[in-house]
Amino acid sequence: MPTEDTPQTAKHWRDCTDVNDFLEQIRLRPGMWLPGGSLHHLQAVLTGYQVAVTVHSVDDPCDFWHGGAFSRWLGQRLGGTSPLGWASDIERTTPPGSTPVEEFFRLLDAYRRDTATDADR
Repeated sequence: MPTEDTPQTAKHWRDCTDVNDFLEQIRLRPGMWLPGGSLHHLQAVLTGYQVAVTVHSVDDPCDFWHGGAFSRWLGQRLGGTSPLGWASDIERTTPPGSTPVEEFFRLLDAYRRDTATDADR
């Protein structure tokens, strides 16, 4: 599942520099981080991450909050969203031959490309 810009070696989560670095570590070892391949576990981890950076006044924008930038982008891409959050939306629309985790990282790559393109405009 790694992409060409993904680090090829795993590192400890304490060595991650931001949420995107952390997500790349999850991409490398999803079985370690996501019991049963559940995106709801990932959504919960990212919600906890957002709460922690907010409580500690850390400037690390996290786009994965319910209703955040990733959710809005995904809603436009899928033609709507569920009140259950982006994990449910991805699980509901995962195509045959893929898994929700694979689909999340495919969508994450597309989201990053789209937001990088928007920032360049």
